[in-house]
Amino acid sequence: MSEDVLGGTSEASSPWPSSTPSVPSTKFELDRETELRLEVEGSAPVQVELVSGLAEVFGTELVKNKKYTFPPGSRAAVFTWHGCTVQLFGSPDTAYVSKDTPMLLYLNTHVALEQMRVQAEREGERGPRVLVAGPSDVGKSTLCRLLLNYAVRIGRRPAMVELDVGQGSVSVPGTVGALCVERPADVEEGFSTQAPLIYHFGSTTPGTNIKLYNKLTSRLAQVFNLRCDSNRRAAVSGCIINTCGWVKGGGYQAIIHAASAFEVDVVIVLDQERLYNDLHRDLPHFVHTILLPKSGGASERSKECRRESRDQRVREYFYGPRGSLYPHAFEVKFSEVKVYKVGAPSIPDSCLPLGMSQEDNQLKLVPVTPGRDMAHHLLSVVPLEGGLPDESIEEKNVAGFIVSTGVDIERQTLTVLSPAPRPLPKCVLLIMDIRFMDLK
Repeated sequence: MSEDVLGGTSEASSPWPSSTPSVPSTKFELDRETELRLEVEGSAPVQVELVSGLAEVFGTELVKNKKYTFPPGSRAAVFTWHGCTVQLFGSPDTAYVSKDTPMLLYLNTHVALEQMRVQAEREGERGPRVLVAGPSDVGKSTLCRLLLNYAVRIGRRPAMVELDVGQGSVSVPGTVGALCVERPADVEEGFSTQAPLIYHFGSTTPGTNIKLYNKLTSRLAQVFNLRCDSNRRAAVSGCIINTCGWVKGGGYQAIIHAASAFEVDVVIVLDQERLYNDLHRDLPHFVHTILLPKSGGASERSKECRRESRDQRVREYFYGPRGSLYPHAFEVKFSEVKVYKVGAPSIPDSCLPLGMSQEDNQLKLVPVTPGRDMAHHLLSVVPLEGGLPDESIEEKNVAGFIVSTGVDIERQTLTVLSPAPRPLPKCVLLIMDIRFMDLK
């Protein structure tokens, strides 16, 4: 055996998978309160196996002698409180052991939140509602996942609220949503999303329609409050709210709006002292504002990396995380569907009717005539109860998503990719700015 440059020991290669050539294998000995950080950017996946000891990935415990696969584009950290041995199969772009980790601070935060839940239980109050804020790529989603996992592991049932329309961790990008978390996230697939509450936004940036974004935030808060009124366990468990990385101007005001709509008790700011001070100044005095450091493993992603991550989320929706699902492709006549876009194009103020502001256009439902420019766009399927869509169609829960893979003007048909077979339910389709090329 020879000493590996990554700090472990290179051992005999093992075939993985059996039909491909052997891959390198590296063993890492982790001391207590250290973590193995991985970045997989290439074309080949990497596997991790816990050989001995105890370890976790973002709050989810690893099962000993089970191999976990991390596909290209993944970033992960295997953390241990007491020490462990980890076997790595494959060649990640980055793999190193770090002692400089904020995990103890994150654990202390979880303990403080749990104390608030215990007090709420004792006094008949509601549990903590936590909002996580910070610029892009500082680990907000990871911290949310960690706090949710730790809460679930001690018997709580918190809600996960996703306000990052560019991320789509509850559903596809271009949406906001909420999810009742009942079990720890799967290391490879994340939280179970069997019964999410999803609303259509239509873009990956809140700034494209800030009025709609804030309205959907308020709607999510309203539905969450109704759940808490009818479910004592949910009320005590509280919620963890993930926000987007836009923290200036309208983005900052959106954070303030979310904190107000959900009546949050705790705001956690990651890695930006200025944002922490601004929120500490502008939020009510009873809101606990906490500044936490980001993990050294959190690094900035390129625009290409973000775009690929979004494509991967949509791909997983139709084909499953491991490509085990088989979506349906079929044609739909133009006459059988009604397509709309939320928000009319901006026009000069001088052209607006007397007394109308530009903001009034942001919630307007605009009919879209199917054409070639609709090809490859993602469409939200919103069930229709009456004959025509009403004014509040954007506040309706989305039933699912389809992609228009082709448009035939002569035959007046759309070819769509759908997770369910034909026919489409009685619905309206809300078109997104997001495009997805089905290269499967």
